[in-house]
Amino acid sequence: MTDPVLGRPDHPRPPRQAQILAVIAAGGVLGACARYGAGLLWPTTPGAFPWTTFWINVTGCALMGVLMVLITERPRPHPLIRPFLGTGVLGGYTTFSTYVIDAQHLFDGGLPGVALIYLVATLAAALLALWGAAAVTRGLTRTESA
Repeated sequence: MTDPVLGRPDHPRPPRQAQILAVIAAGGVLGACARYGAGLLWPTTPGAFPWTTFWINVTGCALMGVLMVLITERPRPHPLIRPFLGTGVLGGYTTFSTYVIDAQHLFDGGLPGVALIYLVATLAAALLALWGAAAVTRGLTRTESA
């Protein structure tokens, strides 16, 4: 069956595994480069609160909230959008492994209170960013389609 407006198949062939892996890898490179660049622009001094990693994770989670609403609540997104942007770009950009290493460095540096605040604040802020961005995006897309 074809789409009467666009004249193309309603359900395109699903992407092959190699295509999915290729777009994840390409997106991961872009996301990791963005994260690396942020670390170069705003380096964290040893023993200081790791603001760069904190904001990378918070903004990445906010973008994930936007993305998930746009690709799950809109008609027929391209099947490679989610692996490219979600798993690739945002997976490469966010860095919860560095989050744990940063906390360990704070503990090892004699700052267990700061480490605990960092662990809790990052998780709370990332979850709130994801939820808030999804809610705002959902509200904006409902307004557009109404």
